[in-house]
Amino acid sequence: MKIVEGLLYSNDHEWIKVEGKEAYIGITDFAQHKLGEIVYVELPQVDDELNSGDVFSVVESVKAASDSYLPVSGKVVEANEELEGEPGLLNEDPYANWIAKIELSDESELEELMNAEEYEDFCSKEE
Repeated sequence: MKIVEGLLYSNDHEWIKVEGKEAYIGITDFAQHKLGEIVYVELPQVDDELNSGDVFSVVESVKAASDSYLPVSGKVVEANEELEGEPGLLNEDPYANWIAKIELSDESELEELMNAEEYEDFCSKEE
């Protein structure tokens, strides 16, 4: 399982990469392995204002559909439309293929997330 240093991680297996007041969000390698072959990604709507814990995407695989929860509050400024035509990109490299880019509304929420080492420990307890 691949875990990238420098990213933050949620208990729901989303990763977040912060750049200034914006952040890219996607699902982790752990999540895509659990889902299996991904066949559809429901993207968030640009300009949606969401709170931490809200569903921002649905990722569907041959096994099941899984909600993706926003790890921090913010406004969706961009959705990765490339995933509409090629949802399997999340299987190929879940860290290169983000789902949503958001404008953070409360940066203090970042403190609730795990770093790479903490997330690796968290995943080892889930397996």
